[in-house]
Amino acid sequence: MVNPAATTTSARTRDVLIHALASDLKLDVVTTEYRGHARDVARAAAETGEVRLVLALGGDGTVNEVVNGLLHHGPDPDALPGLAVVPGGSTNVFARALGLPNDPVEATGALLDALRTGSERTVGLGLASGTPGTADEGAPERWFTFCAGLGFDAGVVGRVEQQRARGKRSTHALYVRQLVRQLMSEPRRQGTITLARPGADPVRGLVATFVCNTAPWSYLGNKPLYAAPKASFDTALDVLGLSRLGPGAAARYGTQLLVSSPQRGPHGKHAVSLHDQTSFTLESQAPLPFQVDGDHLGLRTSVSFTGVRRALRVIV
Repeated sequence: MVNPAATTTSARTRDVLIHALASDLKLDVVTTEYRGHARDVARAAAETGEVRLVLALGGDGTVNEVVNGLLHHGPDPDALPGLAVVPGGSTNVFARALGLPNDPVEATGALLDALRTGSERTVGLGLASGTPGTADEGAPERWFTFCAGLGFDAGVVGRVEQQRARGKRSTHALYVRQLVRQLMSEPRRQGTITLARPGADPVRGLVATFVCNTAPWSYLGNKPLYAAPKASFDTALDVLGLSRLGPGAAARYGTQLLVSSPQRGPHGKHAVSLHDQTSFTLESQAPLPFQVDGDHLGLRTSVSFTGVRRALRVIV
């Protein structure tokens, strides 16, 4: 699966990578032509029962589409679908979290070595769906590989997508500019999000929620950012919730995120961190932006999350 709009690979580079992979694999190359195309092709490949592995050459959006195609009918515990990734986007969180080089040529070499030695691992994923009995009950299920969010961060993603639709390139600088604009547009908004989970008191008054399936949460250039340092592909989901995000709180938590590490992420009396959560719901009094893996999915008032510990087989 090749995304021709991948931001860090030229057509010539993609041809070289495909040629290198074809030397060791029997490849059927598909170039994506529209949003959702990678999902449709991956689903068709999985339903044949004859495709052992789907390889995605592109960014996190392409990977997310492929994963949702492979898992359209859910994971089969006896025959987990196989995925390989060559990073070609601006950030490539999923590939880098797996330990792959961020350079597509180096990553192709690492992938070929892994295929020759049979090196692979099983990873868990997150699943977001509309909450039964709410206005969002009929919302399509969506698998995600590294993160999701309801509220502030999803608003930033929505702003970035608007800029990209106007011809702007997806860069880290673009994300930073839109983050600042999102903060300035609603600096005193009160938290409207409630996190509910079985057997525990609800957490109310959140203004931003970061749902993490792995650590780091994202990257700023080559700097990893740890919103939930304990998050892992081997556990269920982690959550960071913030109940204050005015200028002062934003500066404090932004600084903590910039200096975060595998040992410590954002913290304070207005920050709530939850680890290894299998099932929970985020509910809002008003519709809020929602995103998974950096893909803005519109406004939601309620989203249910499930952490699935064994969902996918990945070549690494």
